[in-house]
Amino acid sequence: VNVPSPSGYEERAAEIYRNYTTPFAHKVWTDSHGNAYAALNPDAPMKVMLAGHMDEIGFIVVHIDDQGLIYFAGIGGHDSVVPVGQRVWIHGDNGPVCGVIGRKAIHLLEEDERKKKPEIKDQWIDIGAKTKADAEAVLALGDVITYQWEYQELQNGRAAARGFDNKMGSFIVAEALRLLAEDGGLDPNVGVFAVATVQEEIGLRGAKTSAYALGAQTGLAVDVNHAIDTPGLSKTRYGTLDLGKGPSVLRGANANPIVVKMIRKACDEAEIPYQIDVAPGGTGTDGNAMQLNQSGMAVGIVGVPLRYMHTPCEVLELVDVENCAKLMAAYCRAVKSVSGFTPRLG
Repeated sequence: VNVPSPSGYEERAAEIYRNYTTPFAHKVWTDSHGNAYAALNPDAPMKVMLAGHMDEIGFIVVHIDDQGLIYFAGIGGHDSVVPVGQRVWIHGDNGPVCGVIGRKAIHLLEEDERKKKPEIKDQWIDIGAKTKADAEAVLALGDVITYQWEYQELQNGRAAARGFDNKMGSFIVAEALRLLAEDGGLDPNVGVFAVATVQEEIGLRGAKTSAYALGAQTGLAVDVNHAIDTPGLSKTRYGTLDLGKGPSVLRGANANPIVVKMIRKACDEAEIPYQIDVAPGGTGTDGNAMQLNQSGMAVGIVGVPLRYMHTPCEVLELVDVENCAKLMAAYCRAVKSVSGFTPRLG
């Protein structure tokens, strides 16, 4: 999770993904969009796609003023309160450049400004440059920016990081593939394609291209999911989802009911804990794009409970990550070459 990978700039994460999966995958490659694939039984007639996006939210340099201050835009969804006062890395061609995000000090704000939420357009990055030329010597328009926060373990098997959403998911699909390769149980007529997708945070873009390229009959998408175990969140509105109690399994229109039944049965048989998540319509996950691919993919959507999503200090419980990988592997073992996914009663 420490490597920078804002949407559209995922090359560093893709390299780590390829290096990790090469020892156990039968085939590893990257497409022209940037999606990274690792496969077992790639020529099998039944295909299962496992998707976890490797892009993260971030920022991008859009303007450098005469004083050498850098103005930026958001990549993905940001709460504009969060950037104020943060240290950042600007990832230039010659290495990362340290900067701090500034705005008017509280003492200098007008009364009406104090009542308003700060907007990103009113913030800038100070790298210590004195002139535009100073700044342009170390960075350029279009360079991407990430917070200076990295992986940190907390108490009780929990951890915080900047990019759990969703490099955690890329790790999970790779781990699921490793479990299948090392522990066995996969039908030889079933191929599994673990895909670290790109550009999810800006419109599920990598899932669209990779799903089309593979043409899999079924697949699972994994992403972070809002933990509903902190103050101010209504369980009557959002349901129940707690850290440490297992990955989430979606029920709703974006999840094929046969796939959901197969996931739950596989989890029960393998004694993998899980929690039910509910969404009445489409979701903002790769599973949405996968389900709508070509004539339709039979999709399941699973998740890991996460606190403080889209901040530099996202928090999860590591056992949920481990169990989510086990869940995805268990589903793949349950798929057979003759499996049917047409929704039906009974």
